[in-house]
Amino acid sequence: MPTVEVLILLLASSAAFISIVAIGLPFVQRDAFSSRLKAVAKRREELQAQQRARLTEQKRVPRRQTQRHNWMKSVVDRLNLQRMVESPDLRNRLAQAGWRGRGPAYTFVFMRIAMPIIFGLVAALFMFGSSKVEMSMAMRLLICGGAAFVGYMIPGILVSNTISKRQQSLLRGFPDALDLITICVEAGLSMEAAFARVTEEIAESSPILAEEFGLTTAELAFLGDRRQALENFAQRTGQESIKALVTSLIQSEKYGTPLGVALRVLSRENREARMSRAEKKAGGLPAALSVPMILFFLPALFMVLIGPAIIKSLKTFE
Repeated sequence: MPTVEVLILLLASSAAFISIVAIGLPFVQRDAFSSRLKAVAKRREELQAQQRARLTEQKRVPRRQTQRHNWMKSVVDRLNLQRMVESPDLRNRLAQAGWRGRGPAYTFVFMRIAMPIIFGLVAALFMFGSSKVEMSMAMRLLICGGAAFVGYMIPGILVSNTISKRQQSLLRGFPDALDLITICVEAGLSMEAAFARVTEEIAESSPILAEEFGLTTAELAFLGDRRQALENFAQRTGQESIKALVTSLIQSEKYGTPLGVALRVLSRENREARMSRAEKKAGGLPAALSVPMILFFLPALFMVLIGPAIIKSLKTFE
């Protein structure tokens, strides 16, 4: 009988212990998912703080430059040309050239007004103020009008050349950046973390592309619509390869498709495209060298080959 009582006591004690453990375990056990969410939120806040600091540092403009922009802005506002400043096409082209904000837009519109006047006045002073110029009045007016037209076209040509050089720099550095993004995504990093990592890694080799990735990271942190931030990235660059990357990121986020596979395909396509561009340049090299060879190599070659015969024949005639 004592044995039965001891057994009942042991069973009751075990049941009590198990009940206490079952009730207290959820309070003691650590929630791994919640802790990971807190870590992700903390890392996101750190990235936001870093991007805010970078943007604040970039927005610091020298005082003289600010005064010059204010003067140009006052002239444009007096002429009621705000519609030209707010033009989406103009803002997009200036962003592709690397000039963001309202300041460059006001500068561009001001130059579009000032340069024709300056070029036209200089041409008029030369044509009508110099006695050595012997031309008809119509020809002088035509030259002054042509100078004003050249002055009007110069700001647009400058913006187009800057866009072309910037896009070439983006095109050279994008395949390496895409490989880094693929590696970061397949390693488990989020889109913001991958962009931030790529920004740090390519800052020296391709600073323009690193700047664009940094701005995109900041917009992903600030804007509520992530799709808008990615579309802004594509519009600022104007590159088809970057547009393809943005399309893949948007579709992956919308439909939940695996992003690593799409990025790997894009990376391979960009590598093949860069190889094809190199082969195209190598194929066009003989045609590009034909004119320098005709102008510089062939005359020297003819002098070396025919020169002694000409000298010998001249001596014979003497």
